[in-house]
Amino acid sequence: MTKYFTYRSLDDLLRDADERGVNLRASEDVSPLLQPVQIGALKAGNRMAVHPMEGCDGTLDGRPDELTFKRWEAFGRGGAKIIWGEATAVVAEARANPRQLLLNGETIGDFERLLQRARQAHRDRFGRDDDLVVGLQLTHSGRWSHARPLIVRHHAAIDRVKGADSEPLDDGYLERLEDRYADAAERAAAIGFDFVDIKQCHTYLLNELLASRTRAGRYGGSLENRKRFVTNVLGKIRSRAGDRLAIATRLNVYDAPPYGKGADGLGEPVTGGESGFGVGDDGVQPDLSEPLSVIRKLRELGVAMVNVTIGSPYFNPHIGRPFERAPVDGYTPPEHPLAGVDRHFRLTAEVQWAFPDLVVIGTGYSWLRHYAANAGAANVADGRVSVMGLGRGALAYPDFAADLMEHGRMIDRKSCIGISYCTALMRAKHNELGQFPAGCAPRDPFYAKQYKLSQAR
Repeated sequence: MTKYFTYRSLDDLLRDADERGVNLRASEDVSPLLQPVQIGALKAGNRMAVHPMEGCDGTLDGRPDELTFKRWEAFGRGGAKIIWGEATAVVAEARANPRQLLLNGETIGDFERLLQRARQAHRDRFGRDDDLVVGLQLTHSGRWSHARPLIVRHHAAIDRVKGADSEPLDDGYLERLEDRYADAAERAAAIGFDFVDIKQCHTYLLNELLASRTRAGRYGGSLENRKRFVTNVLGKIRSRAGDRLAIATRLNVYDAPPYGKGADGLGEPVTGGESGFGVGDDGVQPDLSEPLSVIRKLRELGVAMVNVTIGSPYFNPHIGRPFERAPVDGYTPPEHPLAGVDRHFRLTAEVQWAFPDLVVIGTGYSWLRHYAANAGAANVADGRVSVMGLGRGALAYPDFAADLMEHGRMIDRKSCIGISYCTALMRAKHNELGQFPAGCAPRDPFYAKQYKLSQAR
């Protein structure tokens, strides 16, 4: 296995980036991340966020379980002032795994306790939580739903992974689904969440809708039709929750082509057929004209934050998550991870520059380990992003923000090392009840034991 991260200092990292033609900016001064950020009527006390990281550890009926509470409390104590709560299904058939959370009338009380315990953990450590902003990601897993694929279009390359034998959902199902999103958002507002995220990324249902150029009916074809679902959902949430609830979206601005494993083990793009969202006519390179148009419309409808992301964990994982070691069902990346980090930063900057008054959350920092904050601070200072977010990096190191506040730096021995064990746990089948619970095996003895068990099966 090639070892990519060999840097002994920030200067080493910047030198290697320069030699590779990667325009990576980083700063020893991390104070830009410690400044507050205004999000509509909300104010977050710093510019660090925990991305929506789930652990496949809810109950079978969708309630948070012991490990879920533990993770949220760790994020509460961790010091990041934006906790972007994890993927939560709006209907039972849309769960990505049997342990994914589900917000409905039966589980609402459990979610209220989850929120309260995260906030209490924050107050216990920092003495206040009035500058802590906590949201919940509302999702429909589409073709990746564990019970059966629920697709909105056929795509030859993606169908090879899942969904080839499924019939696309009809417009009536999608119209009814709009109301289920509004139901979930209304419940989230009632129990005190500050915002909901309408998830449109990683080839889940709403992301695939945005790319459904060949779909017939009200939700496919023209861009106006392809964004109809999300704009209808936003209107319905506003009519139900009013100003009690901020609205955000985690949005793929670049799907990238699917990748397969070549004869040499390297990832190779699979081109041809319908392009993904944010992909140019060549089927490979980014083209943000449609994503920027969608964001403009979402801004008009009151969206307060956009969390920019790219790729799909199912068929091009190196695009979204530059790694040291590929997922168990993956391939050797066809590029150095710094190229992937740079792609994240460049595309996010395009969004921020197009909408300078929009709160934009940046992704792609975890592979940089303890230098993530240095890059995040430079990007904030340069106006390339509003907030730095960590996903798998926060699973490994939930108190990264507290250490930055207390010590002025992130700690090397606590940081994510990008070897994809958390992904391997999510994909290892435990038994008929679902996956192993996902967490950081290198940093947490509990998940180290789970990983060993998963590999023994």
